[in-house]
Parts: sequence; structure tokens; C-alpha cells
Amino acid sequence: MTAVVIIMGIALLLLGVLVLGLLRSHADILKQLHDLGAGDRANRTRPPLRTRPGVPTPRTGVTPAHDIIGSTPSGGTLKIGIEGSTGLTLLAFLSTGCLSCRGFWEAFAREDLALPGGQTRLVIVTKSLEQESTSQLNKLAPAHHPTIASSEAWDAYDVPVSPYFILIDGSSGMTLGEGAAATWPQVDNLLTQAMADLGVAPSTDSQGSGTAARSGAAREAKVDEELAAAGITPGHPSLYPEDSADEEESE
Repeated sequence: MTAVVIIMGIALLLLGVLVLGLLRSHADILKQLHDLGAGDRANRTRPPLRTRPGVPTPRTGVTPAHDIIGSTPSGGTLKIGIEGSTGLTLLAFLSTGCLSCRGFWEAFAREDLALPGGQTRLVIVTKSLEQESTSQLNKLAPAHHPTIASSEAWDAYDVPVSPYFILIDGSSGMTLGEGAAATWPQVDNLLTQAMADLGVAPSTDSQGSGTAARSGAAREAKVDEELAAAGITPGHPSLYPEDSADEEESE
């Protein structure tokens, strides 16, 4: 009987030690969670945005304009002035080894290609000649749009993938839109929509230089939209406060 009591006592002692160890471990975990801000809404942070491999992450800023220096498809030296240039410039980052780029090479070979903005010039930018097939590049490069080979331009504009497009207003150095797309109609639609959202349209000042300005028609349409949403339509009394004051005085 004494032996049974001793065994039970030892078992209880061991169980007590185990419980104390678990409680201590639980307290340490709670402290670490508290230090990380768990349970406190004010300290909670969203996890970083992740994308699948091969998908470029969304841009969070404006790509500044840079002049491009590189080679022509035949090996000559070429400089494309972007900053301070007239009108808009669409930079198309393509490659000779990119299957998705083939449709764009074909589209840019058409002389009747319509570019977003109306006064937009197209500049095709490939990697440097040592990274491209020069024979293919000479076949694909259109005669009526400049093609420049410059890996430095890809780095300067932080191009994540090809094909990739950046629409820039040279006079202000402002990026109006940028992104990747699979077909030319998608690019045209995306860039046209980006310009419309910004209310930006190419215009020419008295000196003949291109500028990016707020389109008067776009501003007017936006004001009309906001007034209609507030219930103010054409003919509403609030639009003619002076006429209302004159009527009151005549009475």
C-alpha cells in the first residue's frame, strides 16, 4: 500500500512539472504574439503583395523619362530624345526571341497603324545587339518607326517583361500609362483609357511644342457627370443665381 502511495505521489509530481512547463511555454507564445501586434487592430499589417512567378508586380510610381542611346539594327549608333521632346512617345519593348512579340512586330509594320493620342510617335526598343538575333531584327524592324537596341534602356525604365509598353509625354516627362499586353488592340485600349482617366490629350502651344494638357471636353464631361449625380441638370435654378437675384429685385 505504501508503495502505491509513493508511486502516485511521484506521478502527481511529474504531472505538475509537465503542466508548469506547458503553462510557461504558452505564456512565452502569448508574449511573442503580443510583441508582433496580434490582437491589436491598430498594429495589424497586411502581408506583402505576392504574384505568381513570371507575372510582373503592379507599378507603384511614375517612371521618369530618359533619353535612349543604343544601336540601330544594322549596327550604327542612335540616340532617341524623350525628355523635352514634342508630343507623346510610345516605347514598345520587344525582343526577336519573344513569341508574344511577333504580333506586335507585324502590327508595327503596317503604315496605317493608329497610335493612341493622334500625335504619338512609336519607338521600338530591343535588348542590345549581342542579346538579339541581328538577322531577325533587320527583318522585323519597320522602316517607318525607329528601332533601337539598348539593354540600358530596359534597365533605366525598369522593364519587367516583354512585350511591355510605356506612353510618355516628352514635354513634361510624365508617364501617362504603362503595362504589358498580349495584342496591339489591348495596348491601344489600355493606353487610350489611361489618357481618358487622366483627362490628358496632346495639344500644341503657340511655339508649336507638344504639351500634355487637361482636355477641356474631358473636364466638361466630368463636371456634367458630377452635377447629374447631385441631381443638378440643365436649367436647374442653382445654375443661375444671378438671374434669380434679379427677379427678386424686380419684384
